[in-house]
Amino acid sequence: MIFNPEYECMEAEMRQHLQLARLKNLAEMLYANVPFYRRKMDDLGLSSRDIHSIEDIARLPFTSKDDLRENYPHGLLACPKDRIVEVHMSSGTTGKPVVDEYTQNDINIWREVMARTMAAAGCTKDDIVQNCYGYGLFTGGPGAHYGAMTLGAEVLPMSSGNTARQLMVMQDFGSTMLTCTPSYALYMTEEAAEAGIDLRTLPLSKGCFGAEPWSENMRKEIEKRYGMKAYDIYGLTEIVGPGISFECEAQDGLHINEDLFYPEIIDPATGKRLPDGEKGELVFTTLTKEGTPLLRYRTRDITYLMREPCSCGRTTVRMHRLFGRTDDMLIIRGVNVFPSQIEQALIEIEGTEPQYLIVLNRGESHLDEVELQVEVKKDFFSDETRDLESLRRKIEGVMKSKLQIGVKVRLVEPKSIERSIGKAKRVVDNRQI
Repeated sequence: MIFNPEYECMEAEMRQHLQLARLKNLAEMLYANVPFYRRKMDDLGLSSRDIHSIEDIARLPFTSKDDLRENYPHGLLACPKDRIVEVHMSSGTTGKPVVDEYTQNDINIWREVMARTMAAAGCTKDDIVQNCYGYGLFTGGPGAHYGAMTLGAEVLPMSSGNTARQLMVMQDFGSTMLTCTPSYALYMTEEAAEAGIDLRTLPLSKGCFGAEPWSENMRKEIEKRYGMKAYDIYGLTEIVGPGISFECEAQDGLHINEDLFYPEIIDPATGKRLPDGEKGELVFTTLTKEGTPLLRYRTRDITYLMREPCSCGRTTVRMHRLFGRTDDMLIIRGVNVFPSQIEQALIEIEGTEPQYLIVLNRGESHLDEVELQVEVKKDFFSDETRDLESLRRKIEGVMKSKLQIGVKVRLVEPKSIERSIGKAKRVVDNRQI
């Protein structure tokens, strides 16, 4: 279902006119109200009068996560404080948290984009949505809640954790849609199997999963274990939360709500814009935001843009599902490796679970050493030792072929790798310790 055909199916030329008008208004507002951006634009000798086409956005300054942390908590506020009705922020585990402050209009826009997102996954007023994203300052739970309510669906605001209770509610209330991180969705299937629950017999038919990169093979695994259709969604606390982009029924890239969030792809090393179809770092400008709007925010996420027509009828640009993040990318013996590449390969190997841990160490010869811990399926782990050795060698061969580096594989028992109810931890890097 298309929630808002006027904007989701708008002709490209009309959308560009809208984006340009909104960009000019944004530049004027930021220059007038946010000293941080006024200084940046003055340093470049720019003003809103220098914006004549949407392509002129490339002349405007970037914003980074460090900029947000340095201006914590209210340094990027672009409106009077008494207009703010809600605040969200990141966990701040690597420094000061990044803050997103919302006016009522910002909340209305968030409800709109999440309604578009969940409608594209088939959510209607007849659905019962079990929302297992975290609530509180994290944007995942409230975002999915707002979207489902806007569509008139019934919401079960479960938040994350207490998996036994999640499964009980899923059965007793007849949940038809699931929202959570993909890694938690898989974890719930393990707990369900332990409890003797066949998830495929439940009314669940669809789910919106995001907040972490996940592979196409993980999607297939989730769909097989639940008997549902699994949709990828994308968002960032810094921009709005979830609702920036979403998959439709075609599942051929994620439609970006580009009437509200203008996307660019840049070379992460040089900052130069890259053409459609070329992989690079994703950048967003919040065209209509009032509380804490951002110019050209560098997300660190790696993807590319696609403008080919989509069979669903939407005309918005699409982004390929994430390959990873510039700060998640591992450089191992000079080779760039994303954890999602390992996940994609593992799920294709019979006998393994989609649970793994990459442990990096610096060897005596000062070369990187990589240990890949891989969980083995319960039935397989009880087989002959020679079968496990054969599986271990097979995984090492696949990784060598896929990653172009040697990896030492250690097979571990089922459920021995620590699970997370939020974003999964996949890497332990001991090289700097």
